[in-house]
Amino acid sequence: MLPLKEDDTYLVLNARGFAEAGAEGFYRHDTRFLARYRLDLPEGLGLLETRSPRPDLLLQDWARFRGPEGEVHLRRELRVMRGRVLDRLAFRNLSREPLELRVGWEARGSFEDLFQARGWHPPSGSDRGLSYRAADGVEQRVTLSPPPPEGGFRLHLPPKGEEALVLEVGLESPLEAQGHLPGYEAFLRTFPQGEGPWEAPLRQALLDLRALLLATPEGPVPAAGIPWFVAPFGRDSLLTAFMLLPWGKGVAQGVLRYLARRQGAVFDPFREEEPGKILHEVRLGELSRTGRVPFARYFGTVDATPLFLVLLGRYLDLTGDLDLVRELRPHWEAALGWLEGADLDGDGLLEFSPSGAGLTVHSWKDSHDSLSHGDGRLAEPPLAVSEVQGYAYAAHRAAAGFYRALGEEARAEAQEARARELFRLIQERFWLPELATYALALDRRKEPLRVKASDAGHLLWAGAVPPERVPELVGTLFSEEMWSGWGLRTLGSGEVRYNPLSYHNGSVWPHDTALFAGGLFRYGLREEGARVAEALLDLALSQPDLRLPELVGGFPREAGLPPVPYPVACRPQAWDAGALVYLYTLLRGFRNW
Repeated sequence: MLPLKEDDTYLVLNARGFAEAGAEGFYRHDTRFLARYRLDLPEGLGLLETRSPRPDLLLQDWARFRGPEGEVHLRRELRVMRGRVLDRLAFRNLSREPLELRVGWEARGSFEDLFQARGWHPPSGSDRGLSYRAADGVEQRVTLSPPPPEGGFRLHLPPKGEEALVLEVGLESPLEAQGHLPGYEAFLRTFPQGEGPWEAPLRQALLDLRALLLATPEGPVPAAGIPWFVAPFGRDSLLTAFMLLPWGKGVAQGVLRYLARRQGAVFDPFREEEPGKILHEVRLGELSRTGRVPFARYFGTVDATPLFLVLLGRYLDLTGDLDLVRELRPHWEAALGWLEGADLDGDGLLEFSPSGAGLTVHSWKDSHDSLSHGDGRLAEPPLAVSEVQGYAYAAHRAAAGFYRALGEEARAEAQEARARELFRLIQERFWLPELATYALALDRRKEPLRVKASDAGHLLWAGAVPPERVPELVGTLFSEEMWSGWGLRTLGSGEVRYNPLSYHNGSVWPHDTALFAGGLFRYGLREEGARVAEALLDLALSQPDLRLPELVGGFPREAGLPPVPYPVACRPQAWDAGALVYLYTLLRGFRNW
């Protein structure tokens, strides 16, 4: 898969740089505009090299040989911009004879919703040509310039001559978002440049982070990942923005303002919306717009709301920008109100119980089978997930900081008291001395899920572990069951549901492991934190594109071999690119937790 992206427009191409099968295509606004895009190049041209110096640009060299000598060379430059794609074909006649070349250009419209392209909903089954009017009246179309002539474009090259053909594809949609994105070089200058083995992977991560940005009226917001998550996601964007501090202040501002403006206002079970709740995702495809799926503005997440407070708190600590805290006060106070209401049974913990319209699990491991007991039984909701309690603890501490900075000491003390109570409950209800770790969650009967899982690393990151318990917990997380050599397994290898090639039951997620590293640095375990950072750097260096994939298999690391890939992992993924920036920041001695 070759991904290319700029703002809300992205391409998924095959190794030849065309879209011909599967999920390949030209996408915008959660819609696959083109399911097929290919060039019929002159006979005999073979692909020599493909490279992508930036995530919005693909360069290719093609050539045709006559015996040992090149006869014709093609330099292809494919560039993605917001709402359009330029495909420039520069032919050069290397011979001493005139050449006539023919180039065919094929583009087939699709206008499928992303969830149809992904196979989650039945396809439309009809050929929609190059324009489409959706059920809600939204009109979208593809334009081709110049129009492809019957029989293709004909080029006449004199000996040693050159000629360029520039093809433009327009992806027109009325769902435009107003906003501005920084240029690549301006964005990269904001961040430290890596040294030694960090240099190339960190640069790739920063290029990807810039490419993943979406322009919104509130500022830049990172899309979660390509190809399935090119949309604002609450949890992903908040954690990514956190990882980019202290450098990426503009991203943090954009994320906080964007999510604040779309905060829950009413009770809507279909969308899982509640007053004060921070959203999970925003989708613009036809199925979402027409209400066939709940994702137009979907709130099925229990952790985005506390993470909103955590990000704002860290932003204030690093910048002293009390103006943003004042600006967003109605929103962070509404978020605090939601946290209190998220205690569904009055036991002091945050729980979730899905409505059935969207996701089954509302914490970060959001596959349906990610929360299980030691005997393999799936846990029944309402569920109180361990790391969510840690986020809430950190959120109340952040809120105490807001009130204190505003001179409201009584309210600050009330938030500190709530944080202390959550800290106590985490220790009393979740700690499993026989496993030397924290329970993954509590089910509806308040029975702990007695399994070893990576979630406990998030409690370290949140500061929700007493210092005297840290050595024992860290020993568990670095045990053979949990540590693959590339990172933390999401579920220990000794558990009933362990599967190293599952989505959340034994695979390794780099962002998950990076938060564990942040927790180690938080508690002063620099050597252990550096060990985790080195493992994730090695993982990036093991990949041909130097990217951290969304996840990899949880098999034990073998000397000289890369990790077993997870076949449909997104790449690039925002919080994995952010993880490399975060780790490099920690290694340089910056405090960010």
